[in-house]
Amino acid sequence: MIADAVRAVQARTQLVPDVAIILGTGLGGLADEVSVETRIPYGDIPGFPLSTVESHAGSLLVGTLAGRRVMAMQGRFHRYEGYTLAQIAFPVRVLRQLGARTLIVSNACGGMHPLWSPGDLMLIADHINLLGDNPLVGPNDERLGPRFPDMSEPYDAGLRALARAVALDRGLTLREGVYVAVTGPSLETRAEYRMLRALGADVVGMSTVPEVIAAVHLGVRVLGVSIITDQCLPDALLPATVEQIIAVARGAEPRLAALVRGVLERLN
Repeated sequence: MIADAVRAVQARTQLVPDVAIILGTGLGGLADEVSVETRIPYGDIPGFPLSTVESHAGSLLVGTLAGRRVMAMQGRFHRYEGYTLAQIAFPVRVLRQLGARTLIVSNACGGMHPLWSPGDLMLIADHINLLGDNPLVGPNDERLGPRFPDMSEPYDAGLRALARAVALDRGLTLREGVYVAVTGPSLETRAEYRMLRALGADVVGMSTVPEVIAAVHLGVRVLGVSIITDQCLPDALLPATVEQIIAVARGAEPRLAALVRGVLERLN
């Protein structure tokens, strides 16, 4: 399946990516920053799931960004759409086979840290997987990676240091913390937010972790950045709507784009 998908992409472009980028909820506009050579609908790539979420365009963009050759997923897949974690991780395996050795993942998330605000960017330092599954379950293909990949540093320390330096130079507020992934699609209750905070999470979302686990398995360096779209404080919780979440994500998108551009410009 990976080989079929790789052949389908290579039939449309000869570009070999330095970096793969996954754009999450409300962040598809970052694609405007890419000088696009080719746009490939997911439906044209064998084995790729199809995005069913309105804010996910469902295209693989091939081109350059900040002088780097990139392939950017304009939209991702989620457990709540009915996909397995292996299906969600499949595009990462394809992108690695196409040449990408670095993965930048972005997402929209709920903020549980009381001192952080909607619109803030958060550098993901670590994650907690509460999706109830793992994309590596099943027979292991040693050509992809080891049976038991180490997860002591899923988010590359060098890339995080680079992101912090870019944020400092460009005057961007950049938090750093722990992302917890839950299945959704319902948002959490007050009691659940208390539990997740007690577990050590700073933000909560419904994505990212399967792709990161697959990337680590493949030996790909990962940088993860979240946009905090709503405050999830149990004792001051207000109803949240998807429209509000997407609006905040889009408002913060220029800052995310500036951070990603700066990181790409400084990559070795």
